[in-house]
Amino acid sequence: MDDVVFTKSLFEFIGTAILVLFGDGVVASNILKKSKGENGGWVVVTIAWGLAVMLGVFISGPYSGAHLNPAVTLGLAAAGTFSWSLVVPYIVAQMLGGFTGAVLVYLYYKDHYDATDDPAAKLATFCTAPAIRNYGRNLFSEIVGTFMLVFVILALSIDGNTFEVGMGALGAFPVAMLIIALGMSLGGTTGYAINPARDLAPRIAHAILPIKGKGTNDWGYSWVPVAGPIIGGFIAAALYCLIYC
Repeated sequence: MDDVVFTKSLFEFIGTAILVLFGDGVVASNILKKSKGENGGWVVVTIAWGLAVMLGVFISGPYSGAHLNPAVTLGLAAAGTFSWSLVVPYIVAQMLGGFTGAVLVYLYYKDHYDATDDPAAKLATFCTAPAIRNYGRNLFSEIVGTFMLVFVILALSIDGNTFEVGMGALGAFPVAMLIIALGMSLGGTTGYAINPARDLAPRIAHAILPIKGKGTNDWGYSWVPVAGPIIGGFIAAALYCLIYC
């Protein structure tokens, strides 16, 4: 791996770790027992997730374009705006970043995990679960949510107003607004994973960490927030190419 690829991948790792630290952190603050942020509500969660992405973009945007999401990386590559040669290094870095961010959340809230009896609540601080379990509709939700994420990123990047195509191309504040809008409008069904590095990597961390009374990892659902975002990203790329290419 040459220095350029290493630097880009390193900042994808750092940006994704920050995204998950703050994103999963707000969920932990909201639902773990004896937290001062307990029962803060959905609006708090969606705003903080938007800010979490914004922080990741600030850190990694100038160096990697701030994809921070395998579905974004694959979608941009499929649209011809990102090199396929960088796809694997980016995704590996994003998954490692997601895992690291989740571990940091656990270490930070360790006392509150110990004070919480509900295994489902503990799992929810790591990964998503559907409000109503209907795999077909859950998959559809993740496809639509990620389609909107990737298509808006591509559409807002067409003027080439920055050095790199990715979430960093939009600037941190528009990305934050996009994530908040997605959460508030489309997040009620599945918790809007829209990012395998945000869901699968922390789910693996949950499986590995010695969390007291953690219960199941819900592997039966875990494929939905991976397959849905990837499919949604590819559909967004196809429509982008149809309209703009």
